[in-house]
Amino acid sequence: MRAPSRTATIAAVTCALGLTLAGCSSGGEDPSGLSGPLPGAGASSQEIAMTAWLAGMNDLHPGVLVSYDPVGSGTGREMFLNEATAFAGSDAAMSADELEKGRERCYGGEVVELPLYISPIAVAYNLPGLGAEHLNLQPETLAGIFNGDITTWNDPAIAETNPDVALPGTAIVPVNRSDDSGTTENFTEYLAEAAGDAWPHEASETWPISGTQSGTQTSGVVTTMQAAEGTIGYVDAAQVPDDLGTVAVGVGDEFVPFSPEAAAAVVDASPAAEDATDLRLTIDLARDTSESGTYPIVLISYTIACSVYESAQDAENVRALLTYIASEDGQERVADPRVAGSAPISDDLRSRVMAAVDQIRAA
Repeated sequence: MRAPSRTATIAAVTCALGLTLAGCSSGGEDPSGLSGPLPGAGASSQEIAMTAWLAGMNDLHPGVLVSYDPVGSGTGREMFLNEATAFAGSDAAMSADELEKGRERCYGGEVVELPLYISPIAVAYNLPGLGAEHLNLQPETLAGIFNGDITTWNDPAIAETNPDVALPGTAIVPVNRSDDSGTTENFTEYLAEAAGDAWPHEASETWPISGTQSGTQTSGVVTTMQAAEGTIGYVDAAQVPDDLGTVAVGVGDEFVPFSPEAAAAVVDASPAAEDATDLRLTIDLARDTSESGTYPIVLISYTIACSVYESAQDAENVRALLTYIASEDGQERVADPRVAGSAPISDDLRSRVMAAVDQIRAA
């Protein structure tokens, strides 16, 4: 890296003052001899998981000062490409243009993209006292709601799939991310592939409809939803508060609520992306699947790094972090429903991840 990020500087100052921050060195001796700053930034969906991973990393390597700023996927990738961080979190794979820029950023090496955080995206709503565990909604209905075509909660399209629920005539207020977001790209990709003509927009990190209610990052969407009844939005499932209800989505002949198991099932049913490599383990999610037990509104959040770093210290520190995140202990730590409730990666995927991590080196 050419210069430490503002995030890393703040982290270092905070730790020096003795304040609490995930990633602050505990001051213990690190048998591996690793040390130095390791700043990261990116997807806010990874925030809870990353906090847990940084704590585990600190236990193993207290000399490495790891930090993570949940600024959103797009900003995180930009910071990584500008060498403000050593790694990034992104809810979407890098574009061809970003990968080309990555060659220079990675000192002639390649961008490494590893699918280390797999989580369902929940469609949540604020309808107190509804009494239903989940509202059952077809993908076409969800598309109509978020496109502004279905405007009240007792609309016939909603009532048809929820015959035993006393639906109110409350106005529907869709809430979306205001910042460029991989969560938005994953959600709009699902609508585009599963809802057909009901969603007349392409998948995009930027919400395609203007004049909507919105919030910055995951926390902003949740706060906006909690402020008014009748709201509906899409958020990382780990960050849905207890006072919001969630949707079971139509898949084939059934309605499937989100769960780590259902998220893992759709990943297993999906092929590798067309341009995937042994360093870029990107996945083409089967959003329009009809396979039983799958939840297709899934977020695969990639941890992005370089195959080549300027210094041996950066390369060694990044390898250590990615090794811990991919480990059984790291994956089980965030799979705990009290933490993030994510779906642990499979043993096969772990072996391919470690083969990529082993190629990370210094220039």
